[in-house]
This record gives sequence, C-alpha cells and structure tokens, in this order.
Amino acid sequence: MKKEYLIMSVDDENDIRDSIKSVLEDEGFKVETAKDGASMLKKLEKIKPDLILLDILMPGLTTREIITEVKKRKIKTPVIFLTVVRLAEATKKHVIKGNMVDYIEKPFDNKDLIKRVKRALKTK
Repeated sequence: MKKEYLIMSVDDENDIRDSIKSVLEDEGFKVETAKDGASMLKKLEKIKPDLILLDILMPGLTTREIITEVKKRKIKTPVIFLTVVRLAEATKKHVIKGNMVDYIEKPFDNKDLIKRVKRALKTK
C-alpha cells in the first residue's frame, strides 16, 4: 500500500497557499495549510505532517522564532523554505541544516515544486 503523505503549506498569501494545495493534491498528497507561523505551531500540536513548506517572510512570528519553537518542541519534520529572495551560496549553507532540507524561490515552477517535495520526502 502506498503511503499517503501529509504536507503543511505555510504562507501568508492565500493565492500561494491555494496554489500549492491544489498542485500537491493533484499529485496525491494530503495538504494542510496555515496562514502564519503561529497557526502552523498550533496545528502541529494536533497533526504530524511529513513535510512543511514554510514561507520565510510573513507577518507575526519571524522565521527564526518559528524555527526556534520547532526545535524546542523537538519537531523533526523536514522543512522547505519558500523565499522571494535569491539566497547567496554562503546563506544557503546556513539555511539548509537540521530540519531545513531545501528552499524554493518564488515564483516557482509547479513541476519543480513537486520534484523538490518528492526529493525531501525520500530523506525522511
């Protein structure tokens, strides 16, 4: 039997959340959404996703605060950052560590999103 993966998409932009949900559900994934870090952390009390897609720049909690809380709660779920900022090579090395397994620049290609999600899930 094929495992049904649960992906959590966290982004303050409704269009991006809806787009990611639609694309990934069409690929057979279950998708839970959250509009910001605080709502993501609250949902993580009840569900355990296989992967988190996390926008880097959102109102409310900073990315650093979110990641600190994830570590404090000992959540081991892999995270892919979504960013509108092109990351320098030196920054990439600091970002992709621990739970952070990849990053995707916005706007992104849907096929690339699917490829990266599948790759991240293989590391689980």
